[in-house]
Amino acid sequence: MIRRQFLVEASVLGLIGGALGALLGIIGATFLPGVVGDPITISPTAMIGALVVALVIGIAFGVYPASRAAHLAPIDALRNE
Repeated sequence: MIRRQFLVEASVLGLIGGALGALLGIIGATFLPGVVGDPITISPTAMIGALVVALVIGIAFGVYPASRAAHLAPIDALRNE
């Protein structure tokens, strides 16, 4: 149950970060051509790939430390801070 909660939290945080990054990229691709003078195309495949990478990174860096900490006794986890 706890692992599922960490998995959901890490997934949501990864997807939110990836979505914000994609949104920032779209905003940049909208305004940047006027500055540099070259057209910029937005690839849906690259955006989906970026979201998947953000999800995987969120899961890897969120769930792995949580599962390691779950195996510690509470007093040991507090003592190691």
